Amino acid sequence: MTPMHIAEIIVILILLAVIAPAVAVYFQVRTKKLRARFGPEYDRAVLAAGSKLKAEAELESVEKRVRRYPLRPLSGADRARFQQSWRAIQGTFVDNPQHALSEADLLVTEVMSTLGYPMNDFEHRATEIAVDHVAVVEHYRAGHQIAIRHARGEATTEDLRQGMIHYRALFDSLMDQQPLQVRTQAAGQD
Repeated sequence: MTPMHIAEIIVILILLAVIAPAVAVYFQVRTKKLRARFGPEYDRAVLAAGSKLKAEAELESVEKRVRRYPLRPLSGADRARFQQSWRAIQGTFVDNPQHALSEADLLVTEVMSTLGYPMNDFEHRATEIAVDHVAVVEHYRAGHQIAIRHARGEATTEDLRQGMIHYRALFDSLMDQQPLQVRTQAAGQD
């Protein structure tokens, strides 16, 4: 080997010694950010994708996609209408818990649609709602699972009550304008 080749090898090794830790730090920071952003959805995505890198790429894609949605705060009239609907649904629970859970599921979907979330399949909705409502996405998933069991005739009255509690948590979070206000302020859309 010539001294020139040795010098080239040394330069490459030095570059690798500098670049490799930087890349490792980048991926650690990215993982930490996505775990904090998506909470339990992060682990669900890793499990579904079969790879941390694939899951993280997908979650970043979801986050970018949701950021482009024309989400809008609820008008005063929509807010009042949805809150009135929720009170009416809760009022019917004692006499007809099955109907109340079905109506709660529909109302939550209507609120999400009015806010500007596209109404894709449930898995996409749940992952997308996690971008702005990570604290309650598990409630959404749990409520939805109870609604599925109810549709199959497998849910008890206690299950239906728990489903209503889960949907209530999501409903309250959707009624909270804070995530959208923070987003529009960050985008300079005051």
